Amino acid sequence: MKVAISRGLLEQIMSEAAADRREVCGLLLGTRERIEAVRPAANVAADPERHFELDPVVLIAAHRAARAGGARILGHYHSHPAGQAVPSRTDAACAAPDNSLWLIVGEGMARLWIARAGQDGRVQFVEALLDIM
Repeated sequence: MKVAISRGLLEQIMSEAAADRREVCGLLLGTRERIEAVRPAANVAADPERHFELDPVVLIAAHRAARAGGARILGHYHSHPAGQAVPSRTDAACAAPDNSLWLIVGEGMARLWIARAGQDGRVQFVEALLDIM
């Protein structure tokens, strides 16, 4: 699968990640083929240097906006300040196999993943092509 994102949006996410030693996070909005907007969210995790949890106020507002005809929530982004741009064990434990997009930033790069159901019903992350426009 290939998902497009503008260079400007990707640079916004990368800059946000580079500016913070904690995991940053936010929502990816748009269509299944294109990330059209991002909505940064505070990381409200108990240990934000190693985990992320989206601010529920931002998440609920985005769901309400989508139901009212606004942009669809495709998934989210987050950073691994001390790790690679691949899903961690914690990511797998917290993810739902719902085909949502996970854009992960680590070591100065961004990679896109889809959270799918594996044969055992648990989450399996499949890498998607991030088409930077």
